[in-house]
Amino acid sequence: MSLEQLVQNYGYLAVLTGTFLEGETILVLGGMAAKLGYLRLPGVIAVAFAGTLAGDQLYFHLGRRHGPALLARRPAWQARAGQVQALLGRHPDVVILGFRFLYGLRTVTPFIIGMSDISSLRFLLLNAIGAAGWAVVIGSLGYLFGHGLEIILGDLHRYELEAMAATGVIGGLVWLGSRLHRRHRPR
Repeated sequence: MSLEQLVQNYGYLAVLTGTFLEGETILVLGGMAAKLGYLRLPGVIAVAFAGTLAGDQLYFHLGRRHGPALLARRPAWQARAGQVQALLGRHPDVVILGFRFLYGLRTVTPFIIGMSDISSLRFLLLNAIGAAGWAVVIGSLGYLFGHGLEIILGDLHRYELEAMAATGVIGGLVWLGSRLHRRHRPR
């Protein structure tokens, strides 16, 4: 199956799923695919918005319902919880709008916000604004990055499968390395 067929069949679903789970790498790839003409940038941004909003809402409600019990089982989150709570105490709206851009705090932040006294409606509204901004910025960067590669490499369309595969493999290795590092560090 060619890259064009893969992206046509699974492109938007891959962006939706990837942004629900984590986000940046798959959204950059989606933006690049839009630049190459396999997807449309507005569609990539729309499904990225939906995926990240849904994922963050899930973490918020998990924090609201099962916060202390789940936090006790996640030592890595416990260490970050103090940082998030301190930020929330000073600038709650700014944290909700911008946590997606804070490396290492993206998953734990909506969970910790769910444990706070911030209302579900307030979180939903600010989260939707933040998710929209994030999807536009990161998706557009992927689109522009795809254009830069095209300029640098010239005939990028001849190497698109290799470029997308290499980017995916590198992103996957970085993700796997960070997961293994978190799992094996001393507690």
